[in-house]
Amino acid sequence: MQGALDGVGLAYLLESSVREPLKDKRLIRVLEAYCPPFPGFFLYYPSRAGLSPKLRALVEFFRQRARPAPGGASRK
Repeated sequence: MQGALDGVGLAYLLESSVREPLKDKRLIRVLEAYCPPFPGFFLYYPSRAGLSPKLRALVEFFRQRARPAPGGASRK
């Protein structure tokens, strides 16, 4: 991102990481037609039966992060 902010190149980044620079007009979108929306990450694991406590904690962590924040506020 720093290279794009410095004007020496393009950056392909998640929108959440450049929200402020886009809002402040320090960055602009280019080639938007070639940037499909990112639906998010997916976590695949074998089965809920016999799930280790560590993997269960990781799944729950991501499940909590995926839920919308109360009142529509974005999470960081």
